[in-house]
Amino acid sequence: MTWPTTTDTGAEPQPAGDGSPRRGSRWSWQRIREDAVRIWRTPPWRRGRIIAVFAVLAALPLAFHRLVPNTPGNWGSFVETFLPWAGLVVPVLLVCAAIRRSWTAVAATMLPILVWVTMFGGFFMPGRGGGPHDLRVVSHNVNAGNPDPARTARSLLGANADVIALEELPEGAWKLYNTVLKDRYPNVQHEGTVAVWTTADFPMSKAEAVDVGMGFTRALRTMIKTPKGDVAFYAVHLASVRFGPSGFTVGERNHTIGRLAQALAVETAPHVVLAGDLNGTTDDRALRPVTRYLRDAQDAAGTGMGFTWPESFPMAAIDHIMYRGMAAADAEVLGSTPSDHMPVLADLRLS
Repeated sequence: MTWPTTTDTGAEPQPAGDGSPRRGSRWSWQRIREDAVRIWRTPPWRRGRIIAVFAVLAALPLAFHRLVPNTPGNWGSFVETFLPWAGLVVPVLLVCAAIRRSWTAVAATMLPILVWVTMFGGFFMPGRGGGPHDLRVVSHNVNAGNPDPARTARSLLGANADVIALEELPEGAWKLYNTVLKDRYPNVQHEGTVAVWTTADFPMSKAEAVDVGMGFTRALRTMIKTPKGDVAFYAVHLASVRFGPSGFTVGERNHTIGRLAQALAVETAPHVVLAGDLNGTTDDRALRPVTRYLRDAQDAAGTGMGFTWPESFPMAAIDHIMYRGMAAADAEVLGSTPSDHMPVLADLRLS
């Protein structure tokens, strides 16, 4: 004969008198302690395998960003516009690897680090840029709603440029900037929403509008005379991009890229400079019709990533000074102005 058990009688087990979770409870403190000890005693090479997988996956869009499809939603262009920021996943992976005490995860995280350094590390190497130059160019999208054009113009004077190109000027607004610039930059040419100023040592020909297909003028071409030869100079503001429910909307921007590329394709001048807001980075595949003809000064000689937009927290290098038949001696992003973009500078050497 056996005595009745709790099971035999159907009675429910009672919780411990102190209210603590039962031993078999899923969330008992003992179970948590046991799991922690088990994880702690797991050999390091066996820990963090999931983190290692994520590390490998993080390296793929960096190394093979050209394979990211652009349809639907133009995600390829979106990834390439903000490509350097993919490196932010590395600190997260390293923290997770440290928590797991996993050398496997640490070793796997070296892959995205290696890829990122290979692609962008050169921009932070000492000794980039420097040496003599023949032409200093400043370009700035001043923002149509700029609350203080005079202060913006004064801030650009400190760069001691030979040429200043401004974009996104409302109709007639070039006169507001000219009031400040005219004493040092007596030569000015303007078309639509763009304008170019040069010092007395660098006279310009009359500007001609460049049609980038927007229904109003957002680009011009002029010839600038320098002691080492004439330079065909383009001031350009391409169409903007948008991000919404349908994805990264770049159709109008890409159309203006194509129209600008057509103008560059027939350009015969041996020395060419293009300055302006292209609303795209040189990593963006959509800009290749332009970059096939011109090289970006920041990529060639600048230090750092060259982010210019938005001014409050720059995340993308969409403002450029590009060239052909010349060499970049130096390039940099200048300090903030009342605009929502940062100005850019390039020192160019005519070959």
